Amino acid sequence: MKHTILVVEDEKGLRDAIGIYLHTQGYDVIYASNGQDGLDKIAKADDSLHLAIVDLMMPVMDGLSMISEVRKTHDFPIIILSARSEEIDKINGLTIGADDYLTKPFSSMELLARVKAALRRYENYLEVKNARDVPDDACLVNRDLQLNPITKEVFVCGNPVHLTPKEFQILELLMRNPERVFAASEIYELVWKEDAISTETITVHIRKLREKIEEDPKNPQYIQVVWGLGYKMRKEKR
Repeated sequence: MKHTILVVEDEKGLRDAIGIYLHTQGYDVIYASNGQDGLDKIAKADDSLHLAIVDLMMPVMDGLSMISEVRKTHDFPIIILSARSEEIDKINGLTIGADDYLTKPFSSMELLARVKAALRRYENYLEVKNARDVPDDACLVNRDLQLNPITKEVFVCGNPVHLTPKEFQILELLMRNPERVFAASEIYELVWKEDAISTETITVHIRKLREKIEEDPKNPQYIQVVWGLGYKMRKEKR
């Protein structure tokens, strides 16, 4: 799949250098010199963009303002570039919708690695999203297990079950895709939206989920392991 990447950077030398890095890896590149220019290029791209690399400090419209506008209508990954390394800047950027944050100066290898990882996560997200056969706001029901994505409530046999936010997200992912096998690393990347360095946390979350929703956690009827591959939500017709 050919990917198109938008580079939004007011410093022409750096903008061109990033474009060269991306071109060498086979990516198509669109350039913008500030946030407003970036929004205009996105509008003209007609949903053909796969990722944006956005500087924070720019004239006309800064990167944070641009990202805030983009997130109203688009979900492609955004990597922030900034000379500011303060923790609050990273938190603000990630909070409004950026997927990653890269501090200047950076190496071309690090940038390309971040781009590749973000595109991989986005493709996994699209695969899952396109496979869903129910609306995002529809209640999910599997035998005696019910999940309401709007109220964030889960019931087993009509009884409410308290889940942590991550447990809820994992359960929703599995229930929206019954019988689809997810590797532990894939679950981590889709829920945490970052590279899976270790999958031990998924093992722990699955165990806790089973303790809360399964009648017999040692003999699970809902969340089942597929040895050597991952986990799936068993869908049984009644």
